[in-house]
Amino acid sequence: MAGIFKSLFGDDAAADEYYEEDRTNEPARDDNVVSFSQAKRARSDRMSRIALYEPRLYADVKQIATQLLKGQAVIVNFTQMDDRNAKRVVDFLNGATFAIDGDIKRIGKEIFLCTPKNYEVSGDLSAGLKLDGTSLTNN
Repeated sequence: MAGIFKSLFGDDAAADEYYEEDRTNEPARDDNVVSFSQAKRARSDRMSRIALYEPRLYADVKQIATQLLKGQAVIVNFTQMDDRNAKRVVDFLNGATFAIDGDIKRIGKEIFLCTPKNYEVSGDLSAGLKLDGTSLTNN
């Protein structure tokens, strides 16, 4: 009876012989095998990215709009820019996001999130923001 169980389930000695035999054979090369570094690089190419900007000059808007055109979301922090130029940048970004069927949302007192059409933003952070006539307006 013990011989039947050994033949069905094997014993440790038979398992060691089997694995040792497999180790001596050269592994077959499979062209579908991808190395870990290639797989990681392929995943990073597909990853969505969010660019962060703190513009200081109106001219910085071109770089921000370029990221939107590439399909990347952008968070823009206007704390380093005067209100007049910040309003101009927001107006420009409103036009850019409209042109690509994207969206722009205020997520902080002086922080905006601009997204292309392949992003969905849920929730409403701007409800608690206090707005006055001298600062950026909520869109």
